[in-house]
Amino acid sequence: MKVTKATIVVGVLLYVFLLILAFNGATILLEPLLIPLILVVMVAGGNWLSHYMGMPGRSQKFRDRDNKPES
Repeated sequence: MKVTKATIVVGVLLYVFLLILAFNGATILLEPLLIPLILVVMVAGGNWLSHYMGMPGRSQKFRDRDNKPES
């Protein structure tokens, strides 16, 4: 668990460092760095909107390995 949290912290710090570089002159990095940020905002916004509208979450459907596939 500690390694996962440390990896996330290091990744976020690296991303922020690259964004700072991009805003301070390395403009070639700006577009590739903004794409994941925009996608995260869109996904989070969609999740928030579906929760706000009261839509129930999808239940995961698992099959046993012993069962035959339904067709």
